[in-house]
Amino acid sequence: MTRGGRLGRGLGIAAAVAILVAFLAGCAVQTGTVVLLPEKDARNAAVTVRQGTDEVVLAEPYAAARQTTQGPRAYKSSPEEVQALFGPALAAQPARPTSFTLYFVEGGDEFTDASKQILDNVFAEIAKHPVPDIVVVGHTDAVGSDTVNDALALRRATTVRTMLIGRGISPENVVAAGRGKREPLVPTPDGVAEPRNRRVEIVVR
Repeated sequence: MTRGGRLGRGLGIAAAVAILVAFLAGCAVQTGTVVLLPEKDARNAAVTVRQGTDEVVLAEPYAAARQTTQGPRAYKSSPEEVQALFGPALAAQPARPTSFTLYFVEGGDEFTDASKQILDNVFAEIAKHPVPDIVVVGHTDAVGSDTVNDALALRRATTVRTMLIGRGISPENVVAAGRGKREPLVPTPDGVAEPRNRRVEIVVR
């Protein structure tokens, strides 16, 4: 088997480990590299590299392990090595999703003043994608019945979808959905008005 390489990120740890296990199981001689890349938002992440009964934990950016006939060997990689090993694979990857959260005034589908100020950021991000794939999910706080909040959440998402279409986004590239009060950003007892739960989440791919 030819020499190979693997990359790990916090968002894809399970997949990275699964690929690594499959790689090891199919090789009589292990020759590969796993590198933990820094997270875009600087969150902590970790990947465990297992080979037989031996394992190495990668828990900081550019921590790496080489697979050898004596087991995994830890070392410190670098951006230059990552580019040399994985440059073509990284260049071929789609852009990572970008998320935005916009908030609404209580009981309606009007943005708060603060959210109106970041709309240009949303449009600027969408403009970077020649064929954007956009998902808009509406949410409410815990005031009112499920029926009322389901309708309000969908109305908020639909308002954003209509606004995006009005800015030239193709309708088939924007999906709107409502989750009512089922997925609060800030958990509260039923009937509590929490401004941070009155929102839409926009994911741009």
